[in-house]
Amino acid sequence: MTDRTSYVIPKEPGRWRAIGLAAAVHAALIAFLWIGVHWQSQVPVAVEAEVWSPEAREAAPRPPPVAPPEPPAPVEKPIPQPVPKPVIQEPPPPPPPKVVQPVLPDPEIALEKERKRKAQEQKARDQAAQAEQAREDKERKQVEQEKKDAKKLAEKQAEKLADKLAEKQAEKLDKQKAADARKKDEADKKQAADALAKLKQKQDAAKKAESDKQRKADDAAENKRHDDDMKRLLGQAAGTGASTSTGTAAKSQGPRGGDPGYAQKVGAKIKNNIRFPVPDGMTGNPSVEYEVQLLPDGSVASIRLRKPSGIPGFDDAVKLAIERSAPYPKDNSGSVPSSFIGIHKPKDQ
Repeated sequence: MTDRTSYVIPKEPGRWRAIGLAAAVHAALIAFLWIGVHWQSQVPVAVEAEVWSPEAREAAPRPPPVAPPEPPAPVEKPIPQPVPKPVIQEPPPPPPPKVVQPVLPDPEIALEKERKRKAQEQKARDQAAQAEQAREDKERKQVEQEKKDAKKLAEKQAEKLADKLAEKQAEKLDKQKAADARKKDEADKKQAADALAKLKQKQDAAKKAESDKQRKADDAAENKRHDDDMKRLLGQAAGTGASTSTGTAAKSQGPRGGDPGYAQKVGAKIKNNIRFPVPDGMTGNPSVEYEVQLLPDGSVASIRLRKPSGIPGFDDAVKLAIERSAPYPKDNSGSVPSSFIGIHKPKDQ
């Protein structure tokens, strides 16, 4: 039921017809009373009637029975005498009907009855009006109560909806704050990481520059020392032989003279076992230097890195090639050198 619903009290069927009929009956009753009062005020006319009973007449005697005559001779028939008619006694006339005076109603009684009837009708109308008013009041109160209940329900639902929306908004705001905080934290971490990476890059660049500078100085000094060692070792090997790109030099087990071709033979064997692809665009040709200790049977006792090339992959490839080249051969003296120094460069492979 909504606020716009209209309540119309249906009209009683035939109300005006009943009112018109009641008015006609009232008018007829009043006319009857008026006529009755006036008719009763006239003096009634007395009617007297006498009833006379006639004397009973003596009935004429019946004629005596006549014996049937014998058949007469054919003679002239006598003329029969007329038989007198019997006197019929007429019944007495009925008495005249008794005039019954009509009992006319008392005008006061009729008026009282009319007043009571009108009072009863008015009471009935009042009771009907009260009942109708009570029904209308009940319906109005019911409508008002339904409106109040609907309003309370709407307010309650609106309040729940508002609470739910506020809760969702708060949850959304919390999620947004958490997301913003997470983004800010990630941005701060990234910024710090970038700053640290840049600092590390600068430090690495500075270290690399310093390392390159030191390495170049070390390479120059090592090359000088290596050249000096090679000259000394080659000079000890009877002053013959030539250094190769591997720069391998052998040290004998004893005081005997060295084999001039042993260094080239060992260097070539190690070179064939090196597996290292030289990168395109590599600048320079750095060298790696290992000192290898050998056992009398030609197997490797130990490998010591004396100078790295700066290319870890190449250094590992050379070390692995030294291990693969074992056992090493004997020199011309019939024995295996106790050690040798191997120098290798990537581009010389």
